[in-house]
Amino acid sequence: MAWFSLALGIAELAAPRQAARVAGSPLPAGLVRAMGAREIANGVGLLTQPRSARWMWARVAGDAIDLALLALAVGSPRATRSRVLASMAAVAAVTAADVNVARRLDRRESSVPGEVRRDGSIRVEQSVTINRSPEECYRTWRDFTRLPLFMQHLQSVDVIDQRRSHWVVKAPAGRRVEWDAEITRDEPNILISWRSLPDADVEHAGAVRFIGLRRGGTMVSVTMQYTPPLGAAGALIAKMFGEEPQQQVREDLRRFKRILETGEIPTTEGQPAGARSATFKLLAKGNPA
Repeated sequence: MAWFSLALGIAELAAPRQAARVAGSPLPAGLVRAMGAREIANGVGLLTQPRSARWMWARVAGDAIDLALLALAVGSPRATRSRVLASMAAVAAVTAADVNVARRLDRRESSVPGEVRRDGSIRVEQSVTINRSPEECYRTWRDFTRLPLFMQHLQSVDVIDQRRSHWVVKAPAGRRVEWDAEITRDEPNILISWRSLPDADVEHAGAVRFIGLRRGGTMVSVTMQYTPPLGAAGALIAKMFGEEPQQQVREDLRRFKRILETGEIPTTEGQPAGARSATFKLLAKGNPA
């Protein structure tokens, strides 16, 4: 669809009168050129964001405009009626294909982690297997003040009471964002879920599950959904600064795994920092090693 849009747009820009003649329509050259520019914009959008439904729906809107213009042209004495009707049939077929693809992309956007959804939110899903019990993993995570030790972009968490806490996160370009969060569900050794409170810099909700494995160890699974500041533009800016959310959470979970299994805090270079004994006492005090 992207290359079709580009080819059609270039043809309409380069030879607007010939394009109108092929369609059998007496549309003015300026209008045909505007339609060509629209097609090129759609083509570029589809090539740069191939999994985004927005550009496909833009194509559908353009198809509807083309059908309306062709329908108006049918009654013109300057039109070639047979060619206009053939053009309308061709555009209708393309429209049906565009709607089908746009709907499939809509469904994909609602399920693909890391992609910006139509509502501007981003869903993140990551898991890691840790050679520790669910009880130990849960107790370590449940003490929110310790989370910045393995969550690289998390600056601080201040616990307000049993359910509420204040989060400060480092953002691109030296900025930071803050929010108050509340625990919505707390099942010891099984699940912790949370959501941001009103007026947060980032609307945010998530859950972490601790799943005991038959062979031993625990699968720690994180699911989050948040709305980045500035919506899709904010998400794009974050990616430009290397702040891709899927990768962030994956690396945070790897650090969580390493801390629990070895008692070491990995640096950005992948080298351990701090002695096992001191760190492990801090993170797993009272837990069996």
